[in-house]
Amino acid sequence: MFQTFKEWFWLERFWLPPTIKWSDLEDHDGLIFVKPSHLYMTIPYAFVLIIIRHFFQKFIASPLAKTFGIKEEVQKKIIPNAVLENFFKHSTRKPSQTDIYGLAKKCNLTERQVERWFRSRQNQDRPCKMKKFQESCWRFTFYLIITIAGIAFLYDKPWVYDLWEVWNGYPRQPLLPSQYWYYILEMSFYWSLLFSLGSDIKRKDFLATVIHHLAAVSLMSFSWCANYIRSGTLVMIVHDVADIWLESAKMFSYAGWKQTCNALFFIFSAVFLISRLIIFPFWILYCTLILPLHYLQPFFSYIFLNLQLMVLQVLNLYWSYLILKMLKRSIFTKSIRDVRSDTESEHEEEEEEEEEKEEAMEGKETDRLKNSLGANRHLIPNGQHGR
Repeated sequence: MFQTFKEWFWLERFWLPPTIKWSDLEDHDGLIFVKPSHLYMTIPYAFVLIIIRHFFQKFIASPLAKTFGIKEEVQKKIIPNAVLENFFKHSTRKPSQTDIYGLAKKCNLTERQVERWFRSRQNQDRPCKMKKFQESCWRFTFYLIITIAGIAFLYDKPWVYDLWEVWNGYPRQPLLPSQYWYYILEMSFYWSLLFSLGSDIKRKDFLATVIHHLAAVSLMSFSWCANYIRSGTLVMIVHDVADIWLESAKMFSYAGWKQTCNALFFIFSAVFLISRLIIFPFWILYCTLILPLHYLQPFFSYIFLNLQLMVLQVLNLYWSYLILKMLKRSIFTKSIRDVRSDTESEHEEEEEEEEEKEEAMEGKETDRLKNSLGANRHLIPNGQHGR
């Protein structure tokens, strides 16, 4: 059954233009052509990248974060409470005032103590800025390196300047070493992101992130097997160039450099909108959708490739809408608190800081009362100062 499925899956009419056979893409005269088996190497390379990432974050990202003033956050331990823990896990992380009142009565605590317990419990699950900085630093470094490498690989290629060359001789286009490494490293990186999702920070756009990584791997794998290498490299360089600015903006946001973060975010927005809303549809999609028709009759992989690219463009439009909303908000607020999916967590940290100030003020007021009233300990419930 597996063999039957394999033979059906690799039918030439699904992948190649009419009259072209897989035998036409066999290596000859020193020319090497793409093979699906090449993609097997992306898995071990992904684990190599995970290992490199571990040492990069430990010996480069962490010292760099400390240079920016980001410190390791020590999570304050909370007193175990089975009733509150059960409510936290199975009901809600943010109880209403009515819930707090009922839990306080049930646990023989004050309402303030219950509020602080839930706040501390939420903080335990909240990733520290150090880890956020490490992840963004790693992504920034990879995107910077792969973009520079992509430019070095492509600057002297004729199809970058003349899009007709993308389809000249297709699919009998030999594979260049630079194209091989560009593709393999890019795919390995997205595999590594998928493999590390369990240990990475789980943001509110977790599902969208998983879908994005799977879609990226799927699109690159398909374009490789159908030998859309030339157009594929153009798609990758156009999409990587904006991510450098996004990750750098996030790094400076975590470091508290708000003005620098804002400037980098505006640069990211400009690069993103130009590359995704102008260059991609009017250059890449024109190249993959219109130009091939001058060389070939429409066939399955041509249609499937362009469907994937058009779905990608729809996502680009959606992300552009979100970016424009953030830009609009920043114009009125004069500050961008964070970028992408970290906005909510930053807001929570602000609330936490205010609450800590409030607690400190309460502590000073309590000390004043204790001194003036003879240190009446019944005025201070047990655990009032603990978080």
